[in-house]
Amino acid sequence: MKNITLIVATVALVGAASVASAAGDANAGKAKFATCSGCHGPQGVSNNPLWPNLAGQKDAYIVKQLKAFRDGGRTDPLMTPMAKPLSDTDIANLAAYVSSLGCK
Repeated sequence: MKNITLIVATVALVGAASVASAAGDANAGKAKFATCSGCHGPQGVSNNPLWPNLAGQKDAYIVKQLKAFRDGGRTDPLMTPMAKPLSDTDIANLAAYVSSLGCK
């Protein structure tokens, strides 16, 4: 029983640490988003049906997708070069900003 309790506690701590590490600075993300706004719109709503609206997306989703573009798990001729130079901090900040915009 002690082993099960220890395992559950460890999993909970690891999960909490993962969520905490994804939290970014929305203000820093807003400044970085200026580059993104050309395609995704200044408020995260794209005018082009080929480019997704980002406003209101969950930050964990944005983090996952940007890291996939950056690290090569997902490729796109426009997004891959945009994501390549992003640090983990940049990505967390962008995700915090985009998720703060709310659904449009």
